[in-house]
Amino acid sequence: MADGSTFLQAFTILFREGLEALLIVSALAAFLRRAGAGERIASVYAGAGAAVIASAGMAWVFWTYFDGNHSDLFEAAVMIAAAALMFYMSGWLFVRQDPKAWQADLDRLARRALGAGTVLSLAGIAFLAVFREGAETILFLQALAKSANGFDGALLAGLAAASLALAAMFVAMQWLALRLPLRPMFLVTSAFLFVMGLKLVGEAIQELQEQTIVSVHNETVPDFVTTLGLNGSWEALAVQGVLVLIALACLATHLVRGRRVQPSRRLERAPAS
Repeated sequence: MADGSTFLQAFTILFREGLEALLIVSALAAFLRRAGAGERIASVYAGAGAAVIASAGMAWVFWTYFDGNHSDLFEAAVMIAAAALMFYMSGWLFVRQDPKAWQADLDRLARRALGAGTVLSLAGIAFLAVFREGAETILFLQALAKSANGFDGALLAGLAAASLALAAMFVAMQWLALRLPLRPMFLVTSAFLFVMGLKLVGEAIQELQEQTIVSVHNETVPDFVTTLGLNGSWEALAVQGVLVLIALACLATHLVRGRRVQPSRRLERAPAS
């Protein structure tokens, strides 16, 4: 019975903590494949791999100097940085959603559009997505090993099962992405990164609220907000609402500019009389 409980706890810890990071990394990898820039995926994987190493180092620091307790302020800073990168890439993807522009000369445009700055941003998102949960996951597993019989067969089996489940989800997302048309792929990835950015902002505010740096007012907040796993305070909803309004304003500006550019392009293509 104890072995079964250890297996389930190990599986739940790794799967729960790794799912969000996996979704982000797999979305970035799928986007690069669909954009004809599969050779750039290595940078995303490198960012995620570096985060695993950094997470182990940070877990050691927390265990040695903070009795296994993570820093809320440090975690909030990581979340805000990750959210900023996600908002940037969300807008970048939305602006470049036009499949005609990509398919006209996909390889050339992919090399030009996916410059060093964009590739570093993708690697940074992967790094922060994994790093923000990595150290905490290691600390949880270490505490579980101490309460059980160390890293025994049940615990290792739970970790292996969770790893297989995450790998299966990754493969499924890549398979689905290769079958989506280009524009929906860009739009879905853009929307996903934006929503994840909003979620991280809410979680960062929650970390600050736990340190009493930001006040908490959650009266009359609809129940579905917390049911969805979001920060159920008006402070977080207000900040997220402002970010949504800014995004809508940027979207409206982009659409207006696009309508102005299209007539001028038609004039340029029109044959001289």
